Amino acid sequence: MARVERHFVCQACGAVGSRWAGRCDSCGGWNTIVEEAAARETAPKGLGAKRGRRLDFVALDGPGEPLVRLETGIAELDRVFGGGLIPGSAALVAGDPGIGKSTLLLQAAAGLAAKGLPCAYVSGEEGVEQIRLRANRLGLGGAPVALAAATSLRDILTGLEAITPPPVAVIVDSIQTLFLDSLDSAPGTVAQVRAAAHELIRFAKRSGAALLIVGHVTKEGMIAGPKVLEHMVDTVIYFEGERGHQFRIVRAIKNRFGPTDEIGVFEMTGAGLKEVSNPSALFLPADRAAVSGTAIFAGIEGTRPLLVEIQALVVSAPPGSPRRTVVGWDSGRLAMVLAVLEARAGLAFGGYDVFLNVAGGLRIEEPAADLAVAAALVSARTEIPLDAKAVIFGEIGLSGEVRPVAQAAARLKEAEKLGFERALAPRDAAAAGSGLVIETLARVDELVERLGPALPAARRSGAVTPRNRPDRHG
Repeated sequence: MARVERHFVCQACGAVGSRWAGRCDSCGGWNTIVEEAAARETAPKGLGAKRGRRLDFVALDGPGEPLVRLETGIAELDRVFGGGLIPGSAALVAGDPGIGKSTLLLQAAAGLAAKGLPCAYVSGEEGVEQIRLRANRLGLGGAPVALAAATSLRDILTGLEAITPPPVAVIVDSIQTLFLDSLDSAPGTVAQVRAAAHELIRFAKRSGAALLIVGHVTKEGMIAGPKVLEHMVDTVIYFEGERGHQFRIVRAIKNRFGPTDEIGVFEMTGAGLKEVSNPSALFLPADRAAVSGTAIFAGIEGTRPLLVEIQALVVSAPPGSPRRTVVGWDSGRLAMVLAVLEARAGLAFGGYDVFLNVAGGLRIEEPAADLAVAAALVSARTEIPLDAKAVIFGEIGLSGEVRPVAQAAARLKEAEKLGFERALAPRDAAAAGSGLVIETLARVDELVERLGPALPAARRSGAVTPRNRPDRHG
């Protein structure tokens, strides 16, 4: 007979304890510990002596079936997955509420169904009529997608197994709404999310259907539920974007069947999410007028070169601690670039508020944006505009050197295609071969000196330079 044991589980990290506490010792979260009940069956006698089934091992270089991908008809989404969905795989799609997860997955299901591939869409948050209303608004009302609204995992699995022909893709929206009746905890708890995901993944592996699971995110932007949920699935997709921007970024941070950090760019319209085939043209301003504090960064997102505008604003700060506000970039890296500009180029920002923004709602992760950020900061500090026909990329070291970055040729080719004429880049970019005029930089102080007469004025205003910096010992 099953023996019921009660324990306390942290809903943020999944740590288990024997008593309740206000603060989790594992992750430091406050008020995240919830009491749960789980049934534990005692092991039958002699189980330890029972031998298991013998495994048949094969050679590493043996013959195998090639991966057959299911193309959704949405090129940007297929790019993120590495060319399409893999039968029998499980993917987790997470993002902020209302950002468009359900809309995009409904469009993907309709695209597969339009090719004669049966698909099933199970919602635990909306009713069937709500899904039909959205489908009609998107012009997908005639797509042969099997719909259901349920939260009981047992009912969902029984219904999926009864569909004829079996679905090749199953969408579950969302994992936090499902419950397994063998557990006493509420839906959305660590135990329920882990158990529901395990059963759904087992169904996908057994049936060969591609599984797409929608996941909620916390206020910190992390996927809600146990961290093991990201390890259980094959692909983890993040939906990024701001409500004030019409652009949405779909980014793969884990992919067992394709590249990671690949992105797909979409535009939110009244007719759903519309894919953007040339995102560089949308992230750049239409006129590209020369304005101080703006720099065009030639970046790489996954396998795609992408040009984006970086904006900086430097204003006098009141006495006290100056503000450092960053949108779309790492705040710690901004502090490092500011320190290098002061220590290696003599341009101080101690008495100024600094605001940095990546235009269009995109978030940049690669360190190749250091030089473009430094150029925007110097331009805003000296009030001298940069060349509107120039792109900038390069990593900055703590000693002030400009370090080379990967895929310089792809960055330059994208810039040339969009009508740019010059590039400020590390020394190795000159060998990449391009129709652009490439101006190489070895150190960050060379970037400051190129902006002309404003630097001496900045130094006379009280900036500390390497020449007049006081000695530590007096």
